[in-house]
Amino acid sequence: MNYTTQMDAARKGIVTPQMKRVAEKEGMPEDRLRQLVAEGKVVICANKKHKCLDPEGIGSMLRTKINVNLGVSRDCKDYDVEMKKVMEAVKMGAESIMDLSSHGNTQPFRQKLTAECPVIIGTVPVYDSVIHYQRDLATLTARDFIDVIRLHAEDGVDFVTLHCGITRKTIDQIKKHKRMTNIVSRGGSLVFAWMSMTGEENPFYEYFDDILDICEEHDVAISLGDACRPGCLADATDVCQIEELVRLGELTKRAWDHNVQVMVEGPGHVPLDQVAANMKVQQTICMGAPFYVLGPLVTDIAMGYDHITAAIGGAVAAMNGAAFLCYVTPAEHLALPNVDDVKQGIIASKIAAHAADIAKGVPGARDIDDRMSEARRNLDWEAQFECALDPETARAVRDSRSPEEDHEETCSMCGKFCAVRSMNKALSGEYIDIL
Repeated sequence: MNYTTQMDAARKGIVTPQMKRVAEKEGMPEDRLRQLVAEGKVVICANKKHKCLDPEGIGSMLRTKINVNLGVSRDCKDYDVEMKKVMEAVKMGAESIMDLSSHGNTQPFRQKLTAECPVIIGTVPVYDSVIHYQRDLATLTARDFIDVIRLHAEDGVDFVTLHCGITRKTIDQIKKHKRMTNIVSRGGSLVFAWMSMTGEENPFYEYFDDILDICEEHDVAISLGDACRPGCLADATDVCQIEELVRLGELTKRAWDHNVQVMVEGPGHVPLDQVAANMKVQQTICMGAPFYVLGPLVTDIAMGYDHITAAIGGAVAAMNGAAFLCYVTPAEHLALPNVDDVKQGIIASKIAAHAADIAKGVPGARDIDDRMSEARRNLDWEAQFECALDPETARAVRDSRSPEEDHEETCSMCGKFCAVRSMNKALSGEYIDIL
């Protein structure tokens, strides 16, 4: 039986090779996963042309996945450095890479990603439109934007972020409600600027059916971008954000009618006490479509440490229904991240995702924590390193500050005062030497 997309297959009762692989990874019965894909509650981003992809499922009942944003800019335009970041991100367990390049000849790098990278690849076509045509924003037509989406689909990207939810009505809202930080979404601001200069409607909204035809043909998932996501705590959960979310819910239904898979992007800066409520509102309005959040960041003042701010918000968000966390690095709000920033951002996001998976009871999520606890009880350092999220760093810290005595039993913090050592000896009836 033929099918166009993963959702189309699922609705026809077909378990695709991608569904089989995801079910195996998640420890879920294949038919249960198929049903969730059919309902739109799990998304398997898998462009037909991305041949080297090792597919993943994105949904609140699965393991929480993380995305890593990369790409060159006018000030940092070394594609080799970006590819090094990509491979480091894949090595560290990122399930998705978004190429947000905004300078140079972007297509060869994008094609290299889909030819060589085994994880999900996403893009934001509106960024690439100005670069691709080498023309100012105001001179581009609605058809120009749509054609770039087709180009990205033909290049093999698995999902595209499209800011479909803002309309000309949003221009009036932004002016009327006087947000603290207006629109902080880069793609959203470009669409807003284009509408303001041309007087036309948002092309991603006006020609949404044409976009769905492209995405259905290539099996490209749509990540409905939240152009009005709050960029500061003062703007969180305001009328602009919620009104756009309602429209994204409508667009989700239209995409599903075309068998096109959808994720919905969520807020950026949200006070901690509002995070759970934001997740529940989205689940209701968007009918359980997977929620993809940037952070959320729970304070505005942690410049240089926003990976920690985002991990706090991300853990609470995922525990309450978010399925996909976009990593945030220490360089957020400051600069393009370097390789070390990427590593720090990934580790923080992985901690958040894993903590959430334990909290929401994902089967097997806590198994590695229990293995770590057993290794600690046995003072088995090698086993502890094997369980660590970042074994290299854990090993390097211990080796750089190892104790002078009883190296195998203790660390340099406690030495022979080590509680684990004392308890092991006491329970086995051994003499406990301290001095």
